[in-house]
Amino acid sequence: MAHTCIHWFRKGLRIHDNPALMAALQDCKEICPLYVLDPDDPNNTNVGINRWRFLIGSLKDLDCSLRKLNSRLFVVRGKSEEVFPKLFQKWKVTRLTYEYDTEPFSLQRDKEVGRLAKEFGVEVIYKVSHTLYNIERVIEENNGKPPLTFNRLQTLIKRIGPPKRPIPAPNCEDMKDIKTVSPEEQQENYGIPTLKQLGLDPECLFAELFPGGESEALRRLDQYMERKEWVCGFEKPLTSPNSLQPSTTVLSPYMTFGCLSARTFWWKLTDVCQGRKHSQPPVSLHGQLLWREFYYTAGMGIAHFNKMEGNSVCTQVDWDSNPEFLAAWTEARTGFPFIDAIMTQLRQEGWIHHLARHAVACFLTRGDLWISWEEGQKVFEELLLDADWSLNAGNWLWLSASAFFHQYFRVYSPIAFGKKTDKNGDYIKRYLPLLKKFPAEYIYEPWKAPRSVQEAAGCIVGKDYPRPIVEHDVISKKNIKRMKVAYSKRSSLSSEEPPANKKEGVKRKAPSVVDMLMKKKKMV
Repeated sequence: MAHTCIHWFRKGLRIHDNPALMAALQDCKEICPLYVLDPDDPNNTNVGINRWRFLIGSLKDLDCSLRKLNSRLFVVRGKSEEVFPKLFQKWKVTRLTYEYDTEPFSLQRDKEVGRLAKEFGVEVIYKVSHTLYNIERVIEENNGKPPLTFNRLQTLIKRIGPPKRPIPAPNCEDMKDIKTVSPEEQQENYGIPTLKQLGLDPECLFAELFPGGESEALRRLDQYMERKEWVCGFEKPLTSPNSLQPSTTVLSPYMTFGCLSARTFWWKLTDVCQGRKHSQPPVSLHGQLLWREFYYTAGMGIAHFNKMEGNSVCTQVDWDSNPEFLAAWTEARTGFPFIDAIMTQLRQEGWIHHLARHAVACFLTRGDLWISWEEGQKVFEELLLDADWSLNAGNWLWLSASAFFHQYFRVYSPIAFGKKTDKNGDYIKRYLPLLKKFPAEYIYEPWKAPRSVQEAAGCIVGKDYPRPIVEHDVISKKNIKRMKVAYSKRSSLSSEEPPANKKEGVKRKAPSVVDMLMKKKKMV
């Protein structure tokens, strides 16, 4: 039987290593490559303009790739459960294919769309390709529970074996006898929307440093894979949070949107490292892909993973509600130049280094402001190009010392930490030009500069730039005590979780991942 098929693009915005797309082409006479702008999808709700621009660029690039195969991308707006019945009937669809998604919203949506497909006699085929492994299989290997340590995840995947090899992109030969659905409506009904059509003002955008799309993703991947010595020697804790050029690959947005296949990245790394001395997980580039897998597994296996309440692995903390502090942090006016520069870069560019994320997340939560990690999670969800439900929640749990990482007494200094890799404050001067005339000795603490120095710099602290909203040395010690109280109230620690403190009398069997990281780069 020759099928009329919809291939439903969601995260997998690529044609390389897309097994669900290849499944759509089998015994197919007519195809409709489809993207649905669903207002109910969390990925389309709390989204800033940078991420919308990245998505539109990715859709345009995907459409271009499909047109080279004598096809095109159709974009429709509406709730998935309302869109599909209409299209099933209108285009006489007999098959629906898509890439499997592990997020709670996606699983519920796909269940409902699957039910509707059955009503219309539409065959549904989905394939795993957004992650290295089938996450359900990993959880099954761990007796139905998600692994709670990186080491445990490594043990499980050793049993399963290496990830599957990526498959090639379809070519014209694969498409030679397949037509693309030709609806009677005008082109604009199925075209890719502009920012203006989405109600966004492109005039407020800064330069696009990381254009969306599969083509750019593969170009960046090849560019980095050519640097074989750098790839083999990569250790993430040793990269710089405040370098003026990214000290990591910045491939995370492309993986979030599925412009780059994780399996393609994995096997490219494997080829480069083959026969060469190279770093190992958790700090290597392979390790970064496994951390992604770790959080996807936790996100699927732990109920209410993005919340404090009802989350079985999350320490319950009596966070303060302080809208003024939260706004100051979000709007880059905490009075700490290193923190404000990071938050400015985030808003302007949509990306910040992972250690910069550590610094601002610790500052918001357990370090200084004592505001819930859920609030920070929302801000990152809006502003990050690589905002990803599982990874965003997992990293905030970790950085707030609510789960996974339990050495809550290790606090990042909003002053000393940035100085380690940027003594002159060049990063601060780029993103906070108001402070660019301050001498290096005061750039991280401008409030300590004599009045004459402030006047010479053209910036008076308390007038042109805010004073610090907290006294770090005092408040951080107070907050450590508050975290200790929260930990003492925990009913029990998971057998897989490391204890909060060696002094609490729990013997540790082996060094944790955190210990390994701390050896590489100490917090201050």
